[in-house]
Amino acid sequence: MCRQQFTAIADHLDLPEDERDRLLYPKRAITVSCPIHRDDGSVAVFQGYRVQHHLSLGPTKGGTRFSTSVDIGEVAALAVWMSWKCALAGLPYGGAKGGVTVDPSSLSRRELEALSRRYMQEMIPFVGSHTDVMAPDMGTNEQVMAWFMDTYSMHQGRTVTEIVTGKPVATGGTEGRREATGLGVVHLVGSAMERLGIRAARATAIVQGFGNVGGVAAEELHARGVRVLGVSDHTAAYFDPKGLDVPDLLRHVAAHGMLAGYSNELRIDREELLLQPCDVLVPAAMERVITERNAARLRCRILAEGANGPTTPEADRILAERGDDLFVIPDILCNSGGVIVSYFEWVQDLQQFFWGRDEVIGRLYGHLDRVFHQVTNRAARERVSTRVAAMAIGVSKVRDAKKTRGLFP
Repeated sequence: MCRQQFTAIADHLDLPEDERDRLLYPKRAITVSCPIHRDDGSVAVFQGYRVQHHLSLGPTKGGTRFSTSVDIGEVAALAVWMSWKCALAGLPYGGAKGGVTVDPSSLSRRELEALSRRYMQEMIPFVGSHTDVMAPDMGTNEQVMAWFMDTYSMHQGRTVTEIVTGKPVATGGTEGRREATGLGVVHLVGSAMERLGIRAARATAIVQGFGNVGGVAAEELHARGVRVLGVSDHTAAYFDPKGLDVPDLLRHVAAHGMLAGYSNELRIDREELLLQPCDVLVPAAMERVITERNAARLRCRILAEGANGPTTPEADRILAERGDDLFVIPDILCNSGGVIVSYFEWVQDLQQFFWGRDEVIGRLYGHLDRVFHQVTNRAARERVSTRVAAMAIGVSKVRDAKKTRGLFP
């Protein structure tokens, strides 16, 4: 998917062949072994990865995921997408991504801490606050970031809060970071609704994924008066044409850690949930959920891509053919709120001067407004899809940086 998207944008920008490999291939890809002592006294070895795509605009930036799906190809693709996302948002970063192939739910808290610290220990020669700054992702959280930061700091002999973002506020994190991605998704949905003349009080939404992004997005949509008809996670999917009780769903997930068990009467097949009529559909879980099999059957007005890579290139062509029938907020714009506020956290850590939540969220919304207008204006001017416009802006910025700096030596 990543290569196909880049090739399409490279063709759109008419990039010379001899520039394409330098723009696409990562600067550095690292594979490490992470042995830990299990609670039963045995030793287990987990494979860890980190890919740094480019450093032409500044240090690389990207999350670290703990998941059984993690491999070097997935991490590399996510790092490349992160580059276009950071460049589109105007952040002084290249893209990076990392992870460990593990089911974090299979680890005790002590084992999770041991694995987190060992992974960071193995990464120390390759990361730094001006080289590569990590953040949380699927399967990791604020606590894992605190362990990362502490491990790096112990090696340096001083506290280095700026080595990771997404930390607890008590250890140098920023207010608003946890909910930033979901809030950003909904703010952009509001901009799209205004553009299409849809009133929030009469709008409906379906949210696929009910974790840190989807849960916050559903909560914020509900708070803005949008009727949330359906939600899902990896355990269950629920749909009610009258609207779901989002606060009650959030309380259930807080108590049980999953949607399963909330209701039998409201259950629906997870694939069918995506095809129900609504104004806003938010895929906020895994990659490749909008495919050539269901793209033509989507019945939403706005597709807000809260996840990374939720739409395949084949599906994207189908969506583009639908024209004004469906407004797409592409992933590198739609879910960029997390990395934007991560940037704010990094800046605050470097300066040791911290902002309040209202200032953080206000700056986030202002940043997203500027980028949204850049993307929609370019899409209208060049008569291309919003995804092509967003990708073209991101790739062009990286290309210009590399071209200006030249090739060393």
